[in-house]
Amino acid sequence: MTDTLAAFYHDQLFRDCLPFWFPRALDTEHGGFLHCFDRDGSLVDDDKSVWAQGRMAWMLLTLYLDHERNDDWLRWAESGLQFLETKCIDPADGRMYFHVARDGTPLRKRRYAYSECFAALAFATHAAATGSADSAAKARHWFEHFVDWNFTPGRMPPKTTGARPLESIGPRMFTLLIAQELRRRLGEDALYTRWIDRSLEDIARRFVKPQLRVVMELVAPDGGICDHFDGRTLNPGHAIEGAWFVLAEAQHRGDAALAKLGCDMLDWMWARGWDEKHGGLFYFRDVHDKPVQEYWAEMKFWWPHDEALIATLHAYAITREPRYLQWHEQLREWSFRRFADPRHGEWYGYLHRDGTPANTLKGSLWKSFFHHPRALWLCHVHARDANV
Repeated sequence: MTDTLAAFYHDQLFRDCLPFWFPRALDTEHGGFLHCFDRDGSLVDDDKSVWAQGRMAWMLLTLYLDHERNDDWLRWAESGLQFLETKCIDPADGRMYFHVARDGTPLRKRRYAYSECFAALAFATHAAATGSADSAAKARHWFEHFVDWNFTPGRMPPKTTGARPLESIGPRMFTLLIAQELRRRLGEDALYTRWIDRSLEDIARRFVKPQLRVVMELVAPDGGICDHFDGRTLNPGHAIEGAWFVLAEAQHRGDAALAKLGCDMLDWMWARGWDEKHGGLFYFRDVHDKPVQEYWAEMKFWWPHDEALIATLHAYAITREPRYLQWHEQLREWSFRRFADPRHGEWYGYLHRDGTPANTLKGSLWKSFFHHPRALWLCHVHARDANV
């Protein structure tokens, strides 16, 4: 079995996924990346997600650094970074837009700062690839902007009246991920360590509920569960993504307690998310098994399956517990049978509960060259390290 999984994921990335996206995703007229593609790669919409510009640049730069110094990958990534800098920043306040037209005309700006976090990832990786002090400074700038926007009281405009305040695991997860990547690419720094420690503490103390064997998406400011639709809603795939962020830190530190936390998060949310009837991971569940109000709760989205592929294989690589490899194989068989398109490559984004495609989109404002290639690359790395 040596190298079987590692070879599989390498093949899927470089023979199936990457050729679907490039070079067709390059916008040779306006710069940056197009990403709203139908099954056969035809363009459905030429608008651009600002998230996607940073995400796709980061993915290309990661492959450039960790796989092959391919000059095309570097050049394509730099096109995305240039588009981010010249077209995607609101001069009025220095924040990034969320959605722009092909030429960069601003269309939508959101209250949260996730466009900025993906810019931080991309610039840090560019700095590591090129030695650019300017890119390193930009990565730190966007990271500091992200944590200030998310964690300084009153900085982000409120979404609700404030009568029933809720806090989200999302900013903690993103802060953990960005700080880990900046540390990896730019070097150890007390700023990154401080935010990693704070994020881990918040996740463990407020969002992980051992008595219920669950990881919450939203909690009250004191960590309590809000017994209403939003407060009860779980996103198993998102929590499983958080689990592998925690496992990555456990591996970096050689910390057994953190490894247990990451494995608990994975174990509990796998049990909550796996669909015993049809297979795959539910998108939403209720912490008390009550009905969920979102009509897409039982659909199967591509990205939770990518995150669970990473988490199960990473958990196996760290612990060598057979159940994690069994879960990984169970998930891999289901996902590549249902999401994959052998004729045109890549994965469909959205399936019905029974695993049939809800539509033929391969890319959208949400799906781009990020979750799936990241999973293929990291699964290749973990499989290689685990010798499977």
